[in-house]
Amino acid sequence: MISKVFLKTHGRLTALVLALVFAVIGGAALFAKGSGEAKKAVEQQNEPVTILVAAAASLKNAYDGELIPQFQAKYPWITVSGTYDSSGKLQTQIENGLEADVFMSAAVRQMDELVGKGYIDQAAVDYLLQNKLVLIKPAGAATTVTGFADITKAKIVAIGDPKSVPAGQYAEEALKKLGLWDKLPEASKSLGTNVTEVLNWVGSGSAEVGIVYATDAASTDKVTVIETLGDGILSAPVIYPIATLKNASHPEAAKIFVDFLGSDAGLAVFRKYGFSKN
Repeated sequence: MISKVFLKTHGRLTALVLALVFAVIGGAALFAKGSGEAKKAVEQQNEPVTILVAAAASLKNAYDGELIPQFQAKYPWITVSGTYDSSGKLQTQIENGLEADVFMSAAVRQMDELVGKGYIDQAAVDYLLQNKLVLIKPAGAATTVTGFADITKAKIVAIGDPKSVPAGQYAEEALKKLGLWDKLPEASKSLGTNVTEVLNWVGSGSAEVGIVYATDAASTDKVTVIETLGDGILSAPVIYPIATLKNASHPEAAKIFVDFLGSDAGLAVFRKYGFSKN
């Protein structure tokens, strides 16, 4: 026969156990609620934003092909919108009110001018990449031009307009250094509004030869490289600097994007497209 003392004691233990069980369940519920609120707080801190990146035309393939998709997969609350053109045109657009968050040019000149005019802080500039200049012809087409030294043999030479296109400025400098710029008839010079246009002219056969970046030539099978410009001909390497703008609408998101481009993952993509780390 079970004693009354045992039943009384057993009943108290059961009640204590049940109380502990309910306490644990309640605590878990509160923890889950707290975790949900914490997660919601984090999500609120990362409210969706869109940043505008103004980048040289020669960066479009790398940006749209891999860099932007990879970045947005990692930072889904940041949408990146890219606008591409010659660095000179982009500089003018920024000076005329283009609300860009990030600027990446194909030459130091345009970046330095924006720094000098107060649009960009010098401390924010990263001279990130290098490129090369190449002489190209349409793939499979015949030409008597065998290199930069005899470029004057060509009937039509496509280059970027030196007034606004860095690739054209580099081409003019190189040809002057080689003593060929003044020997090239004005009628034979076909000036493109950006390097992509030059590439397309040569690829379609509209120009016998053209001068573009090595990365552009590598982006299509419609052209063949005749010669890569040797080191030491240009006064400085072909540098691609990048920076956030002072009046960026979303400076934090812009900085995250710039840091991503300079990360191992970002640089790996740039190398795939023919760029090298500066």
